Amino acid sequence: MSIPSLRGQDHTGITVPDIEAAVRFFVDIVGCELVTRFGPIADPSGSFMADTLDVHPRAVIEQIALLRCGMGSNIELFQYSAPDQRDAIPRNSDVGGHHIAFYVDDIESAVAYLKAQGVRVLAGPLPITEGPAAGQTINYFLAPWGLQLELISYPRGMAYEAGARTVLWSPKAPAQ
Repeated sequence: MSIPSLRGQDHTGITVPDIEAAVRFFVDIVGCELVTRFGPIADPSGSFMADTLDVHPRAVIEQIALLRCGMGSNIELFQYSAPDQRDAIPRNSDVGGHHIAFYVDDIESAVAYLKAQGVRVLAGPLPITEGPAAGQTINYFLAPWGLQLELISYPRGMAYEAGARTVLWSPKAPAQ
């Protein structure tokens, strides 16, 4: 069973503290392209925001920005204001923790580029040499407001693919 007519992941939505700074980071540093932006969206007296998005009824989406990032799915940035808004950024180990991973062909040069741009890059690049993910190399980095992001590369595939009926998305051409 699955959702009828499911085609794939369209976008990842992320709420950011400053949409202008976030757009600049994703466009100027990561290399995404800003496609469109719109807002605000609010319901000053009804329950649209609570009913539709499960947020405080007086929450306001100040602006939404949609970005295209290479061959992967899109990113949707939100800047909200809400009476009950929390500003703690979850870590990967927290429930609801998350990150966005960007596939790169040359992870060494991508990491060097991020460092040269003053981006906080965590330990790595880390090649995975054992288990089903063997063949990939990863390196996490942080957006200026603390969002965790990842660079990943597996130009020769990953070990699990050898016996897999289904393989994960990849920028490589499908096997013929």
